[in-house]
Amino acid sequence: MEHANEYHDAMLDTCQLLWGEGFLAPGGPGNVARMVGGLDLKDRLVVDVGCGLGGPACVLAEQFGARVLGLDLERPLIERARERAAQRGLADRVRFEVVGPGALPCEDASVDLVISAGAFTQTADKRAAFRDCYRVLKIGGAISLYDWVRAEAGELSGDMQRWIELEGLTYQLETLERYGELLEEVGFREVALEDASTWYRRQVAVEHAALRGPLFGRMCELMGREQTEHFIENWRAMRVVCETGEMRQGYTRGVKS
Repeated sequence: MEHANEYHDAMLDTCQLLWGEGFLAPGGPGNVARMVGGLDLKDRLVVDVGCGLGGPACVLAEQFGARVLGLDLERPLIERARERAAQRGLADRVRFEVVGPGALPCEDASVDLVISAGAFTQTADKRAAFRDCYRVLKIGGAISLYDWVRAEAGELSGDMQRWIELEGLTYQLETLERYGELLEEVGFREVALEDASTWYRRQVAVEHAALRGPLFGRMCELMGREQTEHFIENWRAMRVVCETGEMRQGYTRGVKS
């Protein structure tokens, strides 16, 4: 059975207005650079898990010289990602595939870097997913993740439940510390965690203000006033859980040694 698509046009429009064309995670191209800092990717094979609209994959090819395989569950996203790569003349370095849940379509020890921004936020069995990432990586290869994470295990607050309801996405939140534990459990070494919550706590306030102000008219043109008001409330709710510290943002990296 094919995956039920969750990213509708209004969500895609909102994310791209805030984060840049082709990006479904905060920070746009700068976030990609942060995730691969210190890595030599020239002619290396990078697998982008949950590649979305293809913005990160194109940056990896254009700015870092990587060969990229982008994978996503949602066919409409993959189709748009392919168009983006073709328009930018990257079809020989970047390809995109629709995948189902489960094992990555890669041979054992064939990949130099697995990267993902946000996909593992929505993955229930993170241990199994990380184990498969470990399988496809070469010795010395790395995994680098950016994800929405929760502050601590336990019951979610009403504010968090409200934000998740507004998002309309299937979230499977874990703590940043648990990400590190799971990576080590499946064999990764040199595991490094970075809490980016302070950065995004400031950024989400800027984004919320932009939706209410300079972007309001453009949003109404794209999706109508009702949907615009929905996303303004969505970002207000997200701002609340970021400011209380219940929701965090984190970077995780590990090496197959």
